[in-house]
Amino acid sequence: MEFKHISVLLNETVDSLNIKPCGIYVDGTAGGAGHSREIAKRLKDGQLIALDRDPEAVAIATERLKGYPATVVQSNFKDMDKVLKQLGINAVDGIMLDLGVSSYQLDNGDRGFSYHKDAPLDMRMSSSGTTAADLVNNLSEQQLADIFFRYGEEKFSRRIAERIVKERENAEIKTTIQLADIISSAVPAAARRDGHPARKCFQALRIAVNEELDSLSAVLDCAFDLLKPGGVLSIITFHSLEDRIVKLKFREYCTGCTCPPDIPVCVCGKKPKGKLLNRKPVEPSAKELEENPRSRSARLRSIVKN
Repeated sequence: MEFKHISVLLNETVDSLNIKPCGIYVDGTAGGAGHSREIAKRLKDGQLIALDRDPEAVAIATERLKGYPATVVQSNFKDMDKVLKQLGINAVDGIMLDLGVSSYQLDNGDRGFSYHKDAPLDMRMSSSGTTAADLVNNLSEQQLADIFFRYGEEKFSRRIAERIVKERENAEIKTTIQLADIISSAVPAAARRDGHPARKCFQALRIAVNEELDSLSAVLDCAFDLLKPGGVLSIITFHSLEDRIVKLKFREYCTGCTCPPDIPVCVCGKKPKGKLLNRKPVEPSAKELEENPRSRSARLRSIVKN
């Protein structure tokens, strides 16, 4: 299957990095190399480090970045400091993360990300480690309900978890359609009209399998510390859980004095570490939404290091 993926907020993201021809940049989520290639095109004596945990994405990005000043490495973006250290790089001019699942991963039936296509219940971005089937078949009812509620904000999490546990007593749950049908049967009929009833649970399982929110929380301080003064960190999120983490962390970086308001003179000495590039997140244009409906939930936040 050809690796097809439309890069979301492509120009807005690359423009936000304010590319210097001789600068050093990191794309922590290379995917199909859409953002990476656009960054690399703007470099002359500079360098791009493109990371991805998916070995298939790494192979495609390596091919598509041939001839450009780019190095592609298979790695979780949370370990970018280790990767850069191995490359002899201590600081960079810009870092970007596109936290979405690629169209290739969604459309490739073998990967198990989609509830529309029958496939093994996998959902691993790195193609190694615990699968979604492992979680569904082995976690307790309470653990499953917690995952669906925490990572999917699914209000019927307990009903769904109860139904899954009941069904797996009869037979192991092995495929995406099998799980999607079980979820649908547990949700009230009225709720089935509000999008696909398995959507939130599949999102939750994918996040849990790939430890996405933990990786995001781990990388933010690491990435910000790697920036040179004036460097930019730009992150594209696709759901409220990710966006909330990024929003609050960026707010923390932009906050100065934290002394109580009744103290007339600052004694904490805290200064803002950065400033937001845009007060509100950048969203896809009407044209992009028309061309790529999957971009509808994308939000771009960027911060400049002081």
